[in-house]
Amino acid sequence: MAEKAVDLPEECWELIIKLLDHPSHFNSLSQVCKQFLSITNRLLLSLKLSDPTVQALLPRLLQRFRRIKQIELTGFQGDMNSILHQIAQSGLNLESLNVSKQPTLPVVGLRALGSKMMDLKSLNCSKMRCFGDSDLNVIAESFPCLEELDISYHADDSTIGSKPISDLGIFSLSLKLKSLRKINLSAFKVPFLSSKALWAIALSDSDISDEFLYAVAEARFPLKKLTLSRCANYSFSGISVLLNEYQSLEYLNLEAAYFLRDEDIAELSRFLHSIYHINLSHCYGLTCITFYTLIKNCLILDELEMVATSIGEENIETDFKASHGIKSLNLANSSLGNNFITSVASICPKLELLNLSKCKGITEEGIVEVLKRCSEIRQLEVNHIQGMTNSFLHLEFELPKLKVLSLMFSGIDDDALAMIGKRCCRLLKLDLAGCLSLTSKGVKEVVENCKELKEINLKWCNKFSADIVPWIVFSRPSLKKIVPPSRSVLTERQRNLFLRHGCVVYDGGAFE
Repeated sequence: MAEKAVDLPEECWELIIKLLDHPSHFNSLSQVCKQFLSITNRLLLSLKLSDPTVQALLPRLLQRFRRIKQIELTGFQGDMNSILHQIAQSGLNLESLNVSKQPTLPVVGLRALGSKMMDLKSLNCSKMRCFGDSDLNVIAESFPCLEELDISYHADDSTIGSKPISDLGIFSLSLKLKSLRKINLSAFKVPFLSSKALWAIALSDSDISDEFLYAVAEARFPLKKLTLSRCANYSFSGISVLLNEYQSLEYLNLEAAYFLRDEDIAELSRFLHSIYHINLSHCYGLTCITFYTLIKNCLILDELEMVATSIGEENIETDFKASHGIKSLNLANSSLGNNFITSVASICPKLELLNLSKCKGITEEGIVEVLKRCSEIRQLEVNHIQGMTNSFLHLEFELPKLKVLSLMFSGIDDDALAMIGKRCCRLLKLDLAGCLSLTSKGVKEVVENCKELKEINLKWCNKFSADIVPWIVFSRPSLKKIVPPSRSVLTERQRNLFLRHGCVVYDGGAFE
């Protein structure tokens, strides 16, 4: 290993390396020279631990990466109290910790950590089998400066002595945590909260009421983010009163609010001046009218989700010609057709992320027209559309900004895939799961042309030659993840060989 890179100030190299889109690049850079090793060590801010065997190496890892701010121990199978004690002794100044998916709260370890790191800002204790008011008390005493807390989806397993969280427990917690700004109580019967600093409420799969929403409105929190995903027993009256009070709300998730109709959204949109994200998926009563209403009235809207609605079922004439700055649209609906998505592309030319999966009425002409009008697209998902077979054959222009392309079960063939390689040569991630017409020929062409490709999914593609996985690994050094064809049988020795080349070959699972 060389001592030093090109003679630039270390601060300059640090700024350059920060421009890399993912910390996974640090591994190869750290091997270039000792200077890069030192810089990448400083820039790694998060650590995920899942394998219990890493516990013996943990002290060395924590000494090497001194600026780690976030540690994730989701589902960790080792001794949680012991590993938290090691982290407590490391001298790090953590800001975020995830200890979710455990049988019980690791009380001893958290107390040890809290005695050293009382400034922890974010804690995730979700999906535990046993969790009660006493655990809330431990959290409040150990981490008095908490700003974000996730205690959602607990099992309340009576077989191991679980006592459900009570309203009094939540109320006591919110009194003690004066800085609490965000709490996730999904799947709970919702109590009222008293924290005046609360800026985000996340409730999913919960029973709430209009009375609860009225109480939240009266509390006048500095609320910026509200999630009521798949919640039941509230109505338009409750959500209308709440949104009227919180007109500075920036993020709103009303997924599966089955009572909503287009005229309701027209009324609510008057309060959404500051909104940048809206999720109205599975609100079956909403049509294209809601889409156009939001585009017209929510001028800084950046992300909109309307999956499984009635959008596209009617052809609504509109003279809407204004260009909107919206960046992300998820419109996965079986009723969408070419006319509507062409209209969307005209109105929203700055789109960067677009999901049109399961839109059976869309053909190759519609997709090409969207790509022509939306030149900024970085991520495109067109899964489960059999009409996609030859769509990319007719691309007469390049898409240099397209980084992620998902074509699961799309019926795409070798010729179209070869064209993707030529027109989308900057791809980083390509999902071809279930594309049954593909052979080794098409995949080889796209791998040869996409020189920056990092991930490829070939699950359920069964027309490939036996050597396709080794060929991909050794032909494209940039690849980091491969999901092989379902019939591929790889030995442990082969997997280890690929891993030494920097590529993880999965057992046939989907991308994370």
